[in-house]
Amino acid sequence: MSPRCLLFDLDGTLADTAPELAGAINAMRAEDGLEALPFSQLRPVCSQGARGLVLRSYGVDADDDRFADLRARFLQHYGNGFVARSQPFAGIGELLHALEQSGVRWGIVTNKPRAYAEPLVEALGWAARSAVLVAGDDAAQPKPAADPLLLACERLALAPADCLYVGDDPRDITAARAARMPNVAVSWGYIEEAPPITSWGADRICHAPAELLVDPMRSAS
Repeated sequence: MSPRCLLFDLDGTLADTAPELAGAINAMRAEDGLEALPFSQLRPVCSQGARGLVLRSYGVDADDDRFADLRARFLQHYGNGFVARSQPFAGIGELLHALEQSGVRWGIVTNKPRAYAEPLVEALGWAARSAVLVAGDDAAQPKPAADPLLLACERLALAPADCLYVGDDPRDITAARAARMPNVAVSWGYIEEAPPITSWGADRICHAPAELLVDPMRSAS
């Protein structure tokens, strides 16, 4: 069976947004009199958004009293120029075109707040092409909860089994499994060494966008 719609995570799956995300957190560190962290250290956590970047840069997680203030400052810095260098990953343009040519719809389900997701999708030329955009503040709970994926299905008038979710973070796979949606983990995004991608429980692992055009619902490889 082929999916009727492919749903994608945004940061680290469709778009390479790490330069802007890393730049925003390093701008904060400069403001605080701290040295910039190397891009190689920040890139692997960019799919985790503010939570991952604040934890990696300040050692503060979402349970810490300082997190809300640090997150707000990060979003302010990020909002100053977050679309400037963000680009689709190599092969994504060809993948989306091929899906459209074959009559398969595609959409985006991201934890990125709508205030940032919507302008980015517009700047990348995807707003009119994407069948649905569910942002991080659209559903009752963000990924790894199933809520955003189920909301996308509701807006598409499709069952989860008719869709395929594609992401580069363990939360993406956890959310898809909770929604009972077939899923693919991709290795070209912002992957940390642990836990290894082979342990996420994905139905399939892909290493290049073109692989999604070859029997996308088959078992994991």
